Amino acid sequence: MGTKTQPQQAKENERRIRANDKEFNLQYKYHNNYIKTSKYSVFTFLPFNLLEQFQRLANFYFLCLLVLQLIPAISSLTPVTTAIPLIGVLTLTAVKDAYDDIQRHLSDSQVNNRKSKTLRNGKLVDAKWSEVQVGDVIRLDNNQFVAADILLLTTSEPNGLCFIETAELDGETNLKAKQCLTETIELGDHHDALWNFNGEIFCERPNNLLNKFDGTLIWRNQRFALDNEKILLRGCVLRNTQWCYGVVVFAGVDTKLMQNSGKTQFKSTGVDRLLNFIIIGIVLFLVSICALFAVGCAIWEGLIGQHFQVYLPWEHIIPKDYIPSGATVIGLLVFFSYAIVLNTVVPISLYVSVEVIRFIQSFLINWDEEMYYARTNTYAKARTTTLNEELGQIQYIFSDKTGTLTQNIMTFNKCSINGRTYGDVIDLRTGEPVEVTEALQCVDFSANPHHESDFRWYDRTLLDAVRSDEEHSHVFFRLLALCHTVMAETVEGKLEYQAQSPDEAALVAAARNFGFVFRSRTPNSITIEVMGRMEEYELLNILDFNNVRKRMSVILRRGNTVVLYCKGADNVIYDRLHGGQEDLKARTQDHLNKFAGEGLRTLVLAERRLTEQYYKNWRIRQQEAALAMDSREERLNEIYEEIESDMQLVGVTAIEDKLQDGVPKAIANLQSAGIKIWVLTGDKQETAINIGYSCQLLTDELADVFIVDGNSVEEVEKQLRQFKESIKIYNRFRPGGTEALYNSDSNMDPLSVTMTQTSVFMHESSSPPTPPPPPAISVVTFRWDDKNKDKKGGPDSAECNDLFGDEKRSLDDGAASIVIDETTGFALVVNGHSLVHCLSPELEIKFLDIASQCKAVICCRVTPLQKALVVELIKRAKNAVTLAIGDGANDVSMIKAAHIGVGISGQEGLQAVLSSDYAIAQFRYLERLLLVHGRWSYYRMCKFLRYFFYKNFAFTLCHCWYSLFCGFSAQTVFDPMFISVYNLFYTSLPVLSLGIFEQDVSDKNSLEYPRLYTPGLRSELFNIREFIYSVLHGAFTSLVLFLIPYAVYKDGVSQNGYVLSDHMTLGAVVATILIVDNTAQISLYTSYWTIVNHITIWGSLVWYFVLDYFYNYVIGGPYVGSLTQAIKDLTFWMTMLITVMVLVAPVLAYKYYLLDVHPSLSDKIRQKSLKKIHSRASSDVRRTASSRRGRRSVRSGYAFAHQEGFGRLITSGKIMHKMPQDFAFPLGLGTKKTQALHNNLASADHTKASNSSGHHMGNNNNTNQRHNQNQNHSSMADISAEGRAADAGGSGASEDISPRAPCQDLDTINL
Repeated sequence: MGTKTQPQQAKENERRIRANDKEFNLQYKYHNNYIKTSKYSVFTFLPFNLLEQFQRLANFYFLCLLVLQLIPAISSLTPVTTAIPLIGVLTLTAVKDAYDDIQRHLSDSQVNNRKSKTLRNGKLVDAKWSEVQVGDVIRLDNNQFVAADILLLTTSEPNGLCFIETAELDGETNLKAKQCLTETIELGDHHDALWNFNGEIFCERPNNLLNKFDGTLIWRNQRFALDNEKILLRGCVLRNTQWCYGVVVFAGVDTKLMQNSGKTQFKSTGVDRLLNFIIIGIVLFLVSICALFAVGCAIWEGLIGQHFQVYLPWEHIIPKDYIPSGATVIGLLVFFSYAIVLNTVVPISLYVSVEVIRFIQSFLINWDEEMYYARTNTYAKARTTTLNEELGQIQYIFSDKTGTLTQNIMTFNKCSINGRTYGDVIDLRTGEPVEVTEALQCVDFSANPHHESDFRWYDRTLLDAVRSDEEHSHVFFRLLALCHTVMAETVEGKLEYQAQSPDEAALVAAARNFGFVFRSRTPNSITIEVMGRMEEYELLNILDFNNVRKRMSVILRRGNTVVLYCKGADNVIYDRLHGGQEDLKARTQDHLNKFAGEGLRTLVLAERRLTEQYYKNWRIRQQEAALAMDSREERLNEIYEEIESDMQLVGVTAIEDKLQDGVPKAIANLQSAGIKIWVLTGDKQETAINIGYSCQLLTDELADVFIVDGNSVEEVEKQLRQFKESIKIYNRFRPGGTEALYNSDSNMDPLSVTMTQTSVFMHESSSPPTPPPPPAISVVTFRWDDKNKDKKGGPDSAECNDLFGDEKRSLDDGAASIVIDETTGFALVVNGHSLVHCLSPELEIKFLDIASQCKAVICCRVTPLQKALVVELIKRAKNAVTLAIGDGANDVSMIKAAHIGVGISGQEGLQAVLSSDYAIAQFRYLERLLLVHGRWSYYRMCKFLRYFFYKNFAFTLCHCWYSLFCGFSAQTVFDPMFISVYNLFYTSLPVLSLGIFEQDVSDKNSLEYPRLYTPGLRSELFNIREFIYSVLHGAFTSLVLFLIPYAVYKDGVSQNGYVLSDHMTLGAVVATILIVDNTAQISLYTSYWTIVNHITIWGSLVWYFVLDYFYNYVIGGPYVGSLTQAIKDLTFWMTMLITVMVLVAPVLAYKYYLLDVHPSLSDKIRQKSLKKIHSRASSDVRRTASSRRGRRSVRSGYAFAHQEGFGRLITSGKIMHKMPQDFAFPLGLGTKKTQALHNNLASADHTKASNSSGHHMGNNNNTNQRHNQNQNHSSMADISAEGRAADAGGSGASEDISPRAPCQDLDTINL
């Protein structure tokens, strides 16, 4: 092979691999195919997990406190009070982390232990995926996952073709063709030849570019170029190919799938981050207080304490010779003593309680029957317990399309034939369409032996038209059965179709069920069965589909008749129809608008009858264009334009890309809640836009849909600039428009604006975007109020101001009826190649500026890594809380990048679920997950934290007030045991019940009024302001708690003459009043009472007295008898009553003030519920599969998930199991009668054609100059219908017509 003479030293930027040479490849230390997503092993778990946990500031803080408490000279509390809670928190977190990591280990094991057939020593052996090495030759069988990135060597199909499905990579379910080098096809499945294959591969380093591969194969002293068409990527599935062999190029973490997966990021909630910041503030506050008290202690000891050493002796370690130094040392020790005494401001139990609340909230999500999907027996699952409250603060949702919003199922839903629409079931009594349900009986197709049992059609009139040989319906279905690139095969006696796109599969299947069965094809023929009769057509040309043409055509010959069938986008086909059919075009356009308004994917069908002479002349010019060296594509397009003109309109198909149930309603409610929704999909632009309309993400009421499809930075920048101008013009000519309406700083009441937009501006997406004309505004009313002038604005990232919409206004009895049209606005559609430039540093600000002003954003043709980059951009630039939802491996990187990752289970495998934080079975459950569980979790956690800080500051700051009377000696006012168990036994359960069961409104109201979600978007329920309020409230409570009892009991004497002014009595009284106040406060704080709340709140009060008695009398505590003696005296009860009233009265007054003057939306809903007044029904945008009311649309409903290239494979014969030379078009086409009719019609048309040959030979690109003559275009239906009645012999066909197919379309053959 001459390897020594080749320049084969591997460079740093390239990879060198030799097939079947393990020793050679090992020297480069390439990664094996082992996948590891787990974080720990048995040996590393304990040290690594503890290291992670002590990186949390709170855990490290309590560890330091524990160390201080171990020093007797400075600690007045036992270290057990800190050690037990700290160990509990560490243990609980470690168990949870261990469980999560075990699940990752199980997932890794499942993948790594999959079997792959690998060539070893000339024999094929079963090896685990983890054992596959770079350079190994592996075999793949049909429907098998590709184990690693491999270079395709040989396949079971002719010409080295194979077909793959890439749903795990880009979400697309349509098949893609791959082809190996022609030089390696000869290897076949001969194991000896494959084992002796010693080709050396030089290729690029591992990267995340799914659509790019550059490499060179050196074999037999020859160099062969390698590109992406010869590479099969890990995660793909082999389809319609019996077997294939390939050599492993990238394995394990080097594969493009893993390179796109992204790194697992540590996720924490916004509440966690705020808590960390608050804890830093509390620690600084604590240090300041301790320093102040230390100075106070040093001064007191220096001035007063030194004279009382007989009664209060100094410690032996304190110097007594020099008083100032002794006082300084005492002050230093007291600093640490106060740090220990006051540490209960942030007790370790806070984190224990937070973990317990999150843990139980996760089970509430898992147990929710409303999120149970019976079809797959799947419950929602919270796969993490640390992010629940973040679900209540989501500002952006990034969603995949295929399998997430849709079911990956295309159904033939409706159609229009010759100006008549079919598909709606009409109620004969009312004349209105009937909603299709499971109970409605579908049409019986059992008379057709080739019908599909799962095909559903409910309008019997179409089947009756077909069976009665109605001409136009036959033309319609014959076109569907012939104009496509579908492959047919018989599996176990059953006819099955393999389509490149689900659209084509649905259309061909529809024709099959109506009796027009596509049976088989060769490179130059198509055979169909029409109502039991076989028809064979000579395939002359396939004018393939691409994104520019937006149409595909086939040219067929049967007998002496040549017909062109065409299907494509409505605007493209309408421009190519002949004149004289304006009435038909108008009626069909009306149907197109209706279908588009219902979210259906439409294609327009047309035909053109060609004369033999015209076709021959066109064919010659087409071959010349195909062989041209310059401007070949442009010349071919002109030739195609010429023949695809003067067509007769046949009809329209309307396919439903079946959405998952409830998707439109869920999206509408989520948008009403103020959440922005972006769709990131690998699908084509037209498909993505159509789904956007189907799921109500895009609506016809939008002012404009911007499409960014520039190929360069300059083009994209120009488009963004034009869109920015369009938005400015729209806002300028719209008084109180977007800027004014959503300007939170405005003094205008947003609820006082009445707007109705009566016209919007639209422009073709294909044309260059221009600044639109100002839209007309019919009614604009402004009213300035003082009532809402103090409203606070929300964050820019949420862009949801205090627009509570109809829900809020309908709840206000006195408010006037005000309507705000929230359906208007803009949407943005970005192509993948343009998104690369949008994400560049120079354009990302402009892109974000426009995107943030759009109601919806759709990014199509994006790679998995681009999905993650978009999420990261929003997180970084907008500082927004993001959620990503998907169902396939191509969504993993996006799910990992977002704050919250949600996986859809059961669609494209488990990769997304295993990487997610939450798993649900259907997209519609996301609405309940966020608006109910997310909102409740956030609401509960915020209430819990506010009350927790309140009660702890009220408890701890009592020591500060007492310090003023004890010489700053760090003496505690409470019994040390009370300090130890205050948070654990006396106040933990009531606040836990609050955090677990609290709710302001029911789940039904949470869904009915999505605006309830908006406080979470603004972090209104817990923030620095709310924290300071809780601290001040706690400080006020502690001051009252201490001063009133102190004033009463100072120098106090009981009725029996006992002295009450002792430290223990004061401590017992203050502690008891504190517990009673806590009970009263949390009773006022609780909105939703359950039996658990009653037990914990009232039980904790009883539990305090029981434990105090047990500790002091049974165990023998130092405060024995203090509380017992105090409660015997009336002074105690009056003191408690006065203190509690002073503490509770301001809280009650403030609550009633807010409820009466500034009620929140939840307050109003509760008031309505109490009054038993039915709230208004939420607007239902439910979209059923059958009867969607007649919303008209002026947009195109065209969408066709097709790819260019399959026509080339068909006409070249490369896709066939037989080689092209094995096919000869049969001489006998149909019966003699039909042949005679063909010949007669051809002769007549030839005469007619000679009179208008100038017209036929001309270039008909200019559709505005087409003639308006209504030509009589006979169809194949005419031939078959009349042929049965005609009886003619002989052939009138031209003798120079070959019985074989003509020379293949040169531009569709790989020359």
